[in-house]
Amino acid sequence: MQIRNAQQSINQIWDDSIIPKLCDYIKIPNKSPTFDPHWENHGHMDEAIGLLKDWCEKQPIKDMQVEIIKLDGRTPLLFIDIPGQANDKILLYGHYDKQPEFDGWEKGLDPWKPVIKENRLYGRGGADDGYAVFASLTSIRILQEQDLPHSHCVILIEGCEESGSFDLPYYIDALKDKIGTPSLVICLDAESGNYDQLWCTTSLRGNLVGTLDVKVLTEGVHSGTASGIVPSSFRIIRSLLSRIEDHDTGDILIDELHKDIPLQRQQQAKIAAEVLADSVYKKYPWVNCPEKSDQSPYELLLNNTWRPALSVTGADGLPQNKVAGNVTLPELKLKLSFRLPPTTEPKSAAKKIKNILEKNPPENCQIHFNIESAMGGWNAPETAPWLEKSMQIASENYFNKPSLYMGTGGSIPFMGMLGEKFPKAQFLVTGLLGPNSNAHGPNEFLDIDTGKKLTGCVAQVILDHFINITA
Repeated sequence: MQIRNAQQSINQIWDDSIIPKLCDYIKIPNKSPTFDPHWENHGHMDEAIGLLKDWCEKQPIKDMQVEIIKLDGRTPLLFIDIPGQANDKILLYGHYDKQPEFDGWEKGLDPWKPVIKENRLYGRGGADDGYAVFASLTSIRILQEQDLPHSHCVILIEGCEESGSFDLPYYIDALKDKIGTPSLVICLDAESGNYDQLWCTTSLRGNLVGTLDVKVLTEGVHSGTASGIVPSSFRIIRSLLSRIEDHDTGDILIDELHKDIPLQRQQQAKIAAEVLADSVYKKYPWVNCPEKSDQSPYELLLNNTWRPALSVTGADGLPQNKVAGNVTLPELKLKLSFRLPPTTEPKSAAKKIKNILEKNPPENCQIHFNIESAMGGWNAPETAPWLEKSMQIASENYFNKPSLYMGTGGSIPFMGMLGEKFPKAQFLVTGLLGPNSNAHGPNEFLDIDTGKKLTGCVAQVILDHFINITA
């Protein structure tokens, strides 16, 4: 591949075509079904996928077929088929649904308002994961512009990832003949440790989400007349959480949720920790950023990628302070989000957590833990020598630094599905979600330079895949 020509072409496509279209995409509030149950009536999902389809159809890619597939009652899926010079399949994946707005956006920024500042594109969904289809198609276009070969490529862009991809298995089954058995899967929905090199995701944690409901009374009563007799629902829910989490350290107290960390993953984490150093924890928007963490960057990376953790992400039943009277609260509900080690079986974990929270309820209280979703994680198969070499070449060509491996603390349900369906496939799981990019939170941004370089890296890997299978 002529790298300089590829870089120039990629830069021009991003500047003239991709960025303007991503700006239009960011304006569309196509929130994932969990956050917009009436998405079908609102029409935002159809508008977003229509925008993507329109751009794709205008790309000068030989024999490409682009279609929107819509199963009844399910979010539509964008499917792209591109024949190549080899029948071996490459599956490229992304999603176009978005997280909700969240609050705390800086002045001048807004989730549905695209803003370019310091070569970063701000707005919801640009980096997570609207850019994926643009980068995927552009990487193939670059190869064709240089008359370079590639295998048969299929691209799936789903609309349900942020809700746990519950629609996706139906599409995988419906499209099984078109998808075939890919020998390489490229996913552009992951994190990167920095913006200086290509990062390959080696593992993803599972995710268990549920609502813990504590009922003490049928209605609120005067706290002065009830306290000392009626227990505080807040105290009860706090004591229940202490059954599963050490409130001083955050350690999860359920042995079954912990798994041995493979030696190779430990070694990869050590290398990543040496490169990232204190940025492992300093990249977050702390109120008071610690000069030195109590744990090493290496241990923090393992905490984030291979150890279970609990986050309380929502609450019902707590009135705002300005309207909170002296009332004993009758009921509290907390949304709990557990991150599970990549190899933890999610249904067994859910059953264990539910039993611990609901057993032996305090006197006169009703306790219920409603499990909303339980998704398994993913641990990548051993990387083939050709792919490892290709990633190194790609990173050196476009970033001038070697590629690195790192586990990811989040979840991509699709990877677990594919790992089971295609156990012999190789995986390149990477993305633009670097330090401070803040997907799901306020001020989400896409680093434009990294997007351009990542596009070139994907083109290199697609080319090397063809060379490997035809050698």
